[in-house]
Amino acid sequence: MQVPPFSLQKQLSEIGQELDSAVCRVINSGHFIGGEEVKNFEASFAEACNVRYSIGCNSGTDALVLALRALDIGPGDEVITTSFSFFATAEAISNVGAKPVFVDVDPNNYLLDLKLIKQSINSSTKAILPVHLFGCPINMTELVSLAKEKGLRIIEDCAQAAGSSWCGKSVGSMGDVGCFSFFPTKNLGAGGDGGAVTTNDPDIAKRIRELAVHGMPQRYFHTELGYNSRLDSIQAAILNVKLPLLPKWIRKRQQIAEKYHDLLDGLEGLELPFSSLESDQIHSWNQYVIRVKDDLKFDQIKEENSDLEMQNPFFNLPNSKTRDLLKKKLYEKGVNTIIYYPIPIHLQPAYKELNYISKSLPHTENLCSQVLSLPIFPELSIEEQEYVANSIKQLLER
Repeated sequence: MQVPPFSLQKQLSEIGQELDSAVCRVINSGHFIGGEEVKNFEASFAEACNVRYSIGCNSGTDALVLALRALDIGPGDEVITTSFSFFATAEAISNVGAKPVFVDVDPNNYLLDLKLIKQSINSSTKAILPVHLFGCPINMTELVSLAKEKGLRIIEDCAQAAGSSWCGKSVGSMGDVGCFSFFPTKNLGAGGDGGAVTTNDPDIAKRIRELAVHGMPQRYFHTELGYNSRLDSIQAAILNVKLPLLPKWIRKRQQIAEKYHDLLDGLEGLELPFSSLESDQIHSWNQYVIRVKDDLKFDQIKEENSDLEMQNPFFNLPNSKTRDLLKKKLYEKGVNTIIYYPIPIHLQPAYKELNYISKSLPHTENLCSQVLSLPIFPELSIEEQEYVANSIKQLLER
């Protein structure tokens, strides 16, 4: 059996005709930029997130950049964030001229450790940029309280968390700004790149909308340097078909996560994710990420270390060999897994080139050497899940 980490084939078999009709409707209309499809999606997505404003843009990365610019964050400013995320989280901060200040994560939930944030706040700190990683929302009650106390802005990175909530409030509705990605593998995926910024502040919404079209409040009148970052009509049409299905897809992801818990619970050497979710968290499970512990008994394939080391540029990270060997053996059985993320952002060559100096982040670095994402998408069958779990058990219980 072959089990992909993500697949759209079954989804397309269910809604393919609706998607075809939506795309053809845009093509026949001749309105490829803006128009009713974008307007309707922005209104529907704002309602889904329980915010006043949603502004479509080109990508989740652009959403972060637009949010930072709209909050006047730039050179000389510092933004506290996590190094255990996709590179764009910090890249956006650097691209507006500010400095990302990396704080270690809580090893129990992989999220920014709220206890450590206070220690990193100084006179240059302007904002906190938490990531609702893998669909798990951070404790926004504590974070909002801290930000108000210190006079800081909050930019929520919701790229992987559409459909997640904290205390009954959607991610993207609790900070000053929320930033979403509609990359095809996300909970709500378009047919290519796409993103959105959410906010309840009319002035922020207006500024973001202007920045996204070259800093232009009215045609051919430019008040500042902006970007060409618009959600195109075809992507909006696809998202208009998919958005009503998001709650159903999130329930399926939650059921798959529960099934993985049942199938893998108690397996020696593995740590399952988020075994003690707080009652206030609604996790959307964009990824199901296990940890392959360094004390795992995997002696039967240790002799393959040298070959694997030649293939893997991240092999020198501590404790990564066991995880990488398990990944390799699962691939041979047809189970395709992904490592999110093999190198923490603060150790990336790009930040070394910028002479960026960061303190050690032991939990982040340890996670990068142990995490492994198992296949998860709403259409994943029970048979496929059982095959994934049985393949892991066969390898670990020899």
